[in-house]
Amino acid sequence: MNSKYIKENSNDVVHHLEYNAERSHLIIPEYGRHLQKLIDQATIIEDDVERNKAAKYIIQVMGSLNPHLRDVPDFQHKLWDQIFIMSDFKLVADSPYPIPSREVLQLKPDVLQYPQNFPKYRYYGNNIKYMIDVANKWEEGEMKNALVKVIANHMKKSYLSWNKDTVKDDVIFEHLYELSDGKLNLLQSTEELLNTTDLLRTNKRVSNKILPVGQPKILSNKNLKTGKPKPFQKNNPK
Repeated sequence: MNSKYIKENSNDVVHHLEYNAERSHLIIPEYGRHLQKLIDQATIIEDDVERNKAAKYIIQVMGSLNPHLRDVPDFQHKLWDQIFIMSDFKLVADSPYPIPSREVLQLKPDVLQYPQNFPKYRYYGNNIKYMIDVANKWEEGEMKNALVKVIANHMKKSYLSWNKDTVKDDVIFEHLYELSDGKLNLLQSTEELLNTTDLLRTNKRVSNKILPVGQPKILSNKNLKTGKPKPFQKNNPK
């Protein structure tokens, strides 16, 4: 009887099953275990020529697994870096690019220092404080007065976004005076800021545009009545 048709023992088959918990860790799981085994086999090849040939074949397979990245600049460089990383830096091959090292890969980036600002009136934001500091450096004149008025209107808009529905201009002027260290004083000014209603209208996100009175509403295609009238609809008399 041909050995190909010899019935196998079920206990032997179960005994040789492999579970993921017993397998080696995949360094880059996206490529799968079969490619990882190919790299492991290429790593232990003793002949330099055959090992370099195997590494190039593996690079071609890795490129075919990511065809959408072939137009990315330095795509081949990325593949060569990955094959060395997946071999745990044990593969010895002639790479056309600098070979990465374990130390460079394990370097951690420097801690990014975020600005820590704790303003008294947080609802105004940090940009308002920057604008006030810029206005303090300007010379007295119409340009500075216009900038101060713009800042005050923006402060009122921000105040209404996070607080009550109404606010007096005197409150905004007091906050402006305090945030500018007393350099921008509108407490005795007769200037009037924008109306609260106008500012609230700009703050709201309206999904549908408000059409003027008398302008017809545009219907979508699904709302258009096409085809034969329904049975309950009466035809207009001629």
